[in-house]
Amino acid sequence: MAKQYWLLKSDAESYSFGDLKRDGSTAWTGVRNYQARNYMRDDMKPGDKAFFYHSNTDIPGIVGVCEIASTSFPDDMAFDPKDSHFDPKSTNEKPIWCAVEVKYVKHFKNPITLEELRKLEGLEKMVILQKGSRLSITPVTEGEWKVVMDVAK
Repeated sequence: MAKQYWLLKSDAESYSFGDLKRDGSTAWTGVRNYQARNYMRDDMKPGDKAFFYHSNTDIPGIVGVCEIASTSFPDDMAFDPKDSHFDPKSTNEKPIWCAVEVKYVKHFKNPITLEELRKLEGLEKMVILQKGSRLSITPVTEGEWKVVMDVAK
């Protein structure tokens, strides 16, 4: 199967790209949107690349590249009643939510801001730039990947 590309959004205060660099890798947990879950469960494969996007910050944007390091597995946060991502309908026997392992690849020298992304030719249909787009995981086309990577250089 061909390599696919993704954009993973994270609130920088909750888990930043610096945290991922420090940790080396992390389980991408806490996703509670069915479409985003389906991307992880059905489409993400080890070796796929992803942009790491800081959201809920003064200047949102893409700050670096990470890699999908595993196939999906049950999100244990859903089973913990003390966790804010707990879901009583999700059980070990029938897990509803999943996660994937993500590993650090590289920081961009300069973040590519949302404002800059909106101005780049070739990104007009990029999911994150569409009105009302709020998913924490979105697909990125190969063409969009190349445009962003060219700017990052």
